[in-house]
Amino acid sequence: MNKALGLYALLLLSPITFAQTIQTKFEGVIDASYDSGSDSVSWLDKGWGTTRFGINDNNLSISRAAFTGRIDFTNSLSFFGVAQYVPEPKATIGFTEAYLQYQPIAKGYQVSAKVGAFYPKMSLENPQSGWMSPYNYTNSAINSWIGEEVRAFGLEANIKRPGRKFRSNHSFEGFAAVFKGNDPAGTLLSWRGFAMHDRQTTFNEQIDFAIPHSFEWTQLDKQAEYVEPFEEVDGRFGYYVGAHWDYQKKSQLRVYYYDNNGDPGALNTRTGQYAWDTRFLSAAWLYKFNKQTRIVVQILDGKTAMGTNRGVDNDFYSHFVLLSHKLDQHRLTIRYDYFKVSDHDDWQFDPNQSRGEALTASWRYKLSTKWQVGAEYSVLSSDAQNRPGMGFNEHNSQQQLQLSASWHF
Repeated sequence: MNKALGLYALLLLSPITFAQTIQTKFEGVIDASYDSGSDSVSWLDKGWGTTRFGINDNNLSISRAAFTGRIDFTNSLSFFGVAQYVPEPKATIGFTEAYLQYQPIAKGYQVSAKVGAFYPKMSLENPQSGWMSPYNYTNSAINSWIGEEVRAFGLEANIKRPGRKFRSNHSFEGFAAVFKGNDPAGTLLSWRGFAMHDRQTTFNEQIDFAIPHSFEWTQLDKQAEYVEPFEEVDGRFGYYVGAHWDYQKKSQLRVYYYDNNGDPGALNTRTGQYAWDTRFLSAAWLYKFNKQTRIVVQILDGKTAMGTNRGVDNDFYSHFVLLSHKLDQHRLTIRYDYFKVSDHDDWQFDPNQSRGEALTASWRYKLSTKWQVGAEYSVLSSDAQNRPGMGFNEHNSQQQLQLSASWHF
């Protein structure tokens, strides 16, 4: 009886003990910016501008608010969530990541797993909380697209060999994941091309784009005039694998192969979303010349296709080179981007060829632990073969000046 009472008391007290072990951490950032915009209408307003803000947008706005939360249930089990607010094309708030992570304490090799919705950790440009960048305010063309159309809704496993635990200068890490819900990835690349911005798509969000003339043809008349990039269409699992190498935090390399394993003939007739067969290889490298100066390089090379008999069949490629220097509380960054989409299908009525390049220069100044100000100027030039069919010029040049103030809490 005493043993039974003792066990009962332990069960009653265990929720209290568990609750006492829970630790939480919440942080966020609110960005206010002045943006000169451009003479083009942003793709978010169904135009052909390839920057986030266009002629129809307010010059001064709360351009973004991001909120990050972490709940540690035990030393090994945690929940991570990231929510974001953006004002355009209409005020939207939603999650960009939400997952449970299991990471037991280990003396040697470290293993972990997470389940939910998350980014593959392929970017060295966006290492900050909320998948944000400490360098430019506008992401590279590569990571602008990743933020738009790529997210894994599934399970990821990870194993790490920390160099310091093995008395080595080299650390290695391997990743493998299976996921669903990323079937329409490739839609924006094919019918809009690459764009450059800092906007991240939230769960269940619809992203507009200018409607190509080819949507009037029977082969494409079931495609919606928007994309829901995280919808599950064909019921198939996708996967990715990745590897990291780190030499004394001075040189870092990340290589990933991503395949959504989409069935290009599958269509959700209710939402007008096709499954795209999208796969790509990403390689990112960071090198620190010293404590103040570093270079970041990334290359993306892939293929995407949709429709019966792969009616839309494109290759896509992009690379960027970023150089950043920190002087006291100042950070200066300059980045060059190149990007293209190559059309390899026989649908002459639906041209998808596009290419472009951009130069972006940024300055950030840290006023305090909570406040940061900065400025950025970018020049972007692009060509897309489907623009004339919609009444736009095939060539588009844009210049953008942005002044920004950020409050961290």
